[in-house]
Amino acid sequence: MQDRAFFISLLFAVLCLTAGQAHAKKMYRWVDENGKTFLSDQVPPEQVQHRREELSEKGRVVQITEKAKTKEQIELDRRLEALKKQQESIIARQKANDKVLLSTFRNLRDMEDTLKKKMHAIEGRIGLLGNNKHRAETELENHLQHAANLERSGEKIPAVLTQNIDKAKAQIKAVQAEIENQESKKRQEESAFEADIERYKFLTHSDTEAPQELSDKTAEMKAAVELGLYLCNSSSQCAKAWESAHQFVRRFSTTPIDIDNDKLLMTAEPAADSDLSLSVSKIDMGNNQQQLFLDIRCRQSSLGMELCAGDKVRDIRTSFRSYIENAVTDAKAD
Repeated sequence: MQDRAFFISLLFAVLCLTAGQAHAKKMYRWVDENGKTFLSDQVPPEQVQHRREELSEKGRVVQITEKAKTKEQIELDRRLEALKKQQESIIARQKANDKVLLSTFRNLRDMEDTLKKKMHAIEGRIGLLGNNKHRAETELENHLQHAANLERSGEKIPAVLTQNIDKAKAQIKAVQAEIENQESKKRQEESAFEADIERYKFLTHSDTEAPQELSDKTAEMKAAVELGLYLCNSSSQCAKAWESAHQFVRRFSTTPIDIDNDKLLMTAEPAADSDLSLSVSKIDMGNNQQQLFLDIRCRQSSLGMELCAGDKVRDIRTSFRSYIENAVTDAKAD
């Protein structure tokens, strides 16, 4: 009986405690855009966009609801996520290329010998094609001479001869196109190999850092240049960089500034196919570091997309880092 009475008393206490908690009102605390602090058991609809804290009966923060994001912030988050993936892809690709270089070649002589062999092979194919072209030209000359002799004697040119003339001309044209293709391939191979040789020299001719360490560091730098990123290491440096970013945006954007605050500088959306809309975002990286990210938008049309994929936009993007660096350096000199 005693155990049963104790169990009933315990159950009653738990029910009372649960009922008391159920009737306890939640309290919320938030600060509006004017800096005014509110404390209430309800959050009015016109205030739900603010960051708010849910408080316990003892006034402790038990839950935080972050400030609602604006349309611009949501769009910025989307672009930054895409940027991160692009950055990771460029870095991974560069590291992979470096790994192939370092594992394939023992020294520069290996690379130079490999280049010579590739050039020799392509030149051999071009030589064979040149011989084929010469034979086709000789054949065409013979057909044309035969046709001229027939015309002078007043005879009709046979259809088969006309066909042979057309066939020889087509063959010459096709062979010439392939010769030009092989010559273009030779230039591309040579250019790519020369770039690889310079990269190999850079990675292996350092007295202070190992090749893999240099690869990791410079892969990140390459990604920063290609994507339009600038990392500032102090608040004063970032202030000058942010000022220079405004000048850069005004110089290259064809649309007026639409948003300008301490985190985002954005011009209006492109209205014409030739319009370029630029934005620069200031991203906190931690450890007192901030990164400026350039984004370029074109009109959502075939011509607009072609513009964004072209050399003009690529040149603007890759010049952003050096533009900011030069401005910051000049400011230090002053």
